[in-house]
Amino acid sequence: MALVPNVSATDGQNSSNSSGSSIQAPGLQIFVFALFFIFGGITSLNDVIIPKLKELFTLNYTQAMLVQFCFFTAYLVVGIPAAKLVKKIGYMRGAVAGLLTMMIGCLLFIPASQTATYALFLFALFILASGVVLVQVVANPLISLLGPTSTSHSRLTFAQAFNSLGTTLFPIFGSILILGGLASLSAEQLSGAELDAYRTAESQAIVNGYIGIAIALAVVAFVVWMSRNRLKGEQHEASKGFAGFDLLKRQRFGFGALCIFLYVGAEVAIGSLVVNYLMQSHVMGLEEQAAGKLIAVYWGGAMVGRFIGSAVLRMMSPGKVLCTVSIGAILLLAISTHTTGMIAGYSLLAIGLMNAIMFPTIFSLACENLGSRAADGSGIINVAIFGGAVIPLLTGVIADWSGSLSIAFILPALCYAIIAYFGFYARRPAE
Repeated sequence: MALVPNVSATDGQNSSNSSGSSIQAPGLQIFVFALFFIFGGITSLNDVIIPKLKELFTLNYTQAMLVQFCFFTAYLVVGIPAAKLVKKIGYMRGAVAGLLTMMIGCLLFIPASQTATYALFLFALFILASGVVLVQVVANPLISLLGPTSTSHSRLTFAQAFNSLGTTLFPIFGSILILGGLASLSAEQLSGAELDAYRTAESQAIVNGYIGIAIALAVVAFVVWMSRNRLKGEQHEASKGFAGFDLLKRQRFGFGALCIFLYVGAEVAIGSLVVNYLMQSHVMGLEEQAAGKLIAVYWGGAMVGRFIGSAVLRMMSPGKVLCTVSIGAILLLAISTHTTGMIAGYSLLAIGLMNAIMFPTIFSLACENLGSRAADGSGIINVAIFGGAVIPLLTGVIADWSGSLSIAFILPALCYAIIAYFGFYARRPAE
């Protein structure tokens, strides 16, 4: 849940913007980019551990998608309390709280592995995601403050590129560490004590990876804590209505919030199933680790697209660009599900390029001209990220029901169709 405070940097460099909604603090920009990198990378690791847990606990697609359900439910449950906490303790201390919560979530993988309990893995992911939500509460509004309102579309897209850098790099190393250790046995071949021992041993690869992340998070939290007084004079506006939900009555904003729900859901659903999709014999027939490494192509496309998009959005109508890339995503899904081999595989991965500018563009289009209600609007958008819990789970249900991932991808295609219409609808500036 993003907030829009009146903030000044310690060096006293305030923007000439009379509203006080813009600040000049180059050092702070680097800090915010780092936060985008961290929470993006950790979120993308879900795509790596899903096939691992699916094999270890012999899960169907619906059960495997509970990983994303538990992770993104944190946005619904924690979003509003996180915003209140940041309002109380400030951005920098809020970032520390988020980083430490993420660290605790990572460490909870240890008892989850030792007991070989899927439910404990899901709980650990929820705690980890709660920290991610808190960090995102800090990052989104800060980047919006670091420049004039007229370039907010471009600036947020550029910051999202660092998020995509994390989502590109983390799966590469995650695939090596987590998927590389799969044994020649399968959980389906074991039972009783042997099965528990197998799950404990094989899940140790997950634990090792997340312990490393926990150590890194502790170091970053310490660095941020040392800079906790970087901002001076923070002032946060109190929410209006019931946590700002009355804004959903505004057609443009309500439509935009729905599209954030659908976009995050579609993006996460595709990313979550990439490994299993590429492993299919009629697609690319890859081994699990090789397929896992290609997740980086999906998220890397989003990274490249965001750097390009930050420039394109300065020259073209954001609504028209959004409509165009949404239609592109639908076409790529159609190509992938109606072809085989390399074409089927890489056309699905190329959807990452289409996703690139969607979140920041929908976000900024929905929140145009909210004025003093911008904080409440950003908060509702953050809660709408809960779509990452719902759409992937429904996609998994369709896959199990139909026995086909290709049929299941109809749901993400429908999400992109609605987003395309929103882009057309919001092609003109809000009045």
